[in-house]
Amino acid sequence: MKIFTISQASKYCKVTPGKIVNWIEDGSIIGDSTIGGHRRIKKDELDRYLKEQNLPAGDPTFIDSIKKILVVDDDKIVVETIVQALEEDDHGYELMSAADGFESTIQVKHFKPDLMILDIKMPDINGYEVCKKIKSDPETKETKIIILSAYLDDDNKKQMMENGADACFAKPLPLPNLKQQVAILLGL
Repeated sequence: MKIFTISQASKYCKVTPGKIVNWIEDGSIIGDSTIGGHRRIKKDELDRYLKEQNLPAGDPTFIDSIKKILVVDDDKIVVETIVQALEEDDHGYELMSAADGFESTIQVKHFKPDLMILDIKMPDINGYEVCKKIKSDPETKETKIIILSAYLDDDNKKQMMENGADACFAKPLPLPNLKQQVAILLGL
């Protein structure tokens, strides 16, 4: 079952985001809200409505073009901040998060992200090990990795780049720069 953000739903239906919001608000389609107040719509619900209204079917090629991003940090506030910023982006990313290095290695195999945003210092497997593991696996080596760290000095940055990181940012997060780098690494 595919679930869209407002931005993704508008691209799938080839209408404005405002039109999707209007459909939800007037009860034409059923949407859910995340804990953070972000709206979500099931693809099946959109398909039902488009068919009922004799509107053109959703764009099936759009689904394959959605870029997947995995955000990995043991600080929930950092994860929520990044996820929210990227959800608001016009590119309509599909986002998943992991709270530690161990969980991230499982999510990489299951979710198959195009890009990871990864903290260096975590309680179990640190970012160095996660990065090295992902970049050395033939199935995941093409995954782009952006490193975040409150401890980013020249030595840490050099070590992360040697382990395969594609970009590094120091905390506190420069969100506009991070969003720009995500788009660049994903070729958008």
